[in-house]
Amino acid sequence: MTLAEYLPLREATFFIMVCLADDPKHGYAILKEVETLSDGRIVLSTGTLYGAIKRLLAQGWIERMDTDDTDGRDKKSYCLTDLGRRVLQAESNRLAHIATLGQRVLSRSQS
Repeated sequence: MTLAEYLPLREATFFIMVCLADDPKHGYAILKEVETLSDGRIVLSTGTLYGAIKRLLAQGWIERMDTDDTDGRDKKSYCLTDLGRRVLQAESNRLAHIATLGQRVLSRSQS
């Protein structure tokens, strides 16, 4: 399967993957960062988040990392896989191309 066949990503999926691009995060941190990155426009429910995480795990785009929390509890964190990073890069390129095209057309129509 080519990367283009995975695209376009759902908006929530895109933001979840962006959150995981820098470092692993657990579910609650993903929820909060998606809300912050989207300027409050996207507020994921836990059901939506964990449904997306389940899909991303099945597709091999993210992987689960078990880490110990400070109080000794196991906390599930998630990180992008190499494939997930390539898919995210392809989607970012696709969105940038669309935005550039839109700006170009708008600037011509205002001349």
